[in-house]
Amino acid sequence: MANNQSSTILIVDDTPANLLLLTQLLQGQSYDVRPVTRGAMALTTARSVRPDLILLDIRMPDVDGYTICQELKADPATSHIPVIFISALDDTEDKVRAFEVGGVDYVTKPFQPAEVLARVRTHLALAQARAALEMANRELQRALAREAELARIDWLTGVYNRSHFYELATHEFAIATRYNRPLTICMIDVDHFKQINDQYGHLIGDQVLRHVAQVLAHQIRAADCIGRFGGEEFILLLPNTDVTAGMLLAERLRAAIAGLVINTEKGAIQTTISAGVAGRQPADTVIERLIDRADQALYAAKQQGRNCVAGV
Repeated sequence: MANNQSSTILIVDDTPANLLLLTQLLQGQSYDVRPVTRGAMALTTARSVRPDLILLDIRMPDVDGYTICQELKADPATSHIPVIFISALDDTEDKVRAFEVGGVDYVTKPFQPAEVLARVRTHLALAQARAALEMANRELQRALAREAELARIDWLTGVYNRSHFYELATHEFAIATRYNRPLTICMIDVDHFKQINDQYGHLIGDQVLRHVAQVLAHQIRAADCIGRFGGEEFILLLPNTDVTAGMLLAERLRAAIAGLVINTEKGAIQTTISAGVAGRQPADTVIERLIDRADQALYAAKQQGRNCVAGV
């Protein structure tokens, strides 16, 4: 609706003289005009054409203008279209009812052409402003949702950051404790990561971390979640999973990483991971105790020579 040529106006009037006069008036201003003489046709045309504005008479041979406007406003596809009533009815009650059923303006017949054009321009501009505002609001909501998501994500690896992981883990721990369900934490460390950084540089090290994170994320279930705990450490939250099942998953992840070849500009790199697994125990009162035991299990895996899984 940036200009007249892109604005479509539906005129609904059963009087041929009025219909012709309004059509010629608006076409003279380069509007795309769709004239109809019956209410049923008005509803069909409005739903198919989706005009930018409707000029609507009240007295029609089949369906009165009030009913037409009510049906338009009740349909999500046409509810946004502004309706200007143009009628010979001049009583206050008629005008009030026109606004009650959803009209945005009321012009009394016989009308002045300059007045009709002024009101048409005004309501087209208002509709354009509303549409632009709604679009801006949608864009803002998308931007805010994206910003909120980014605040939960580790910028380097794309998995959850430590703070958001703790939030999720605390929630799942409370559920597991309340309903006495199993819950397992798996701590994962990229073996000899300092040597990768020292030999290839930190940019290549970052690339390795991203690849490892992607493989881990694709191997776990939708109900599980993965976070970057810090440095080269990752942490998995496994709801409704006991230690045995957690150990099996950790071993599958270890094998997947051991078979991973990461191609970089400085050559192909292979790495391994160590994993520590711990399950919730009745004595656990906070999630930190479970995470601490998983960390102890990870330390045990490293002491056993790395590239292995240990559990407690």
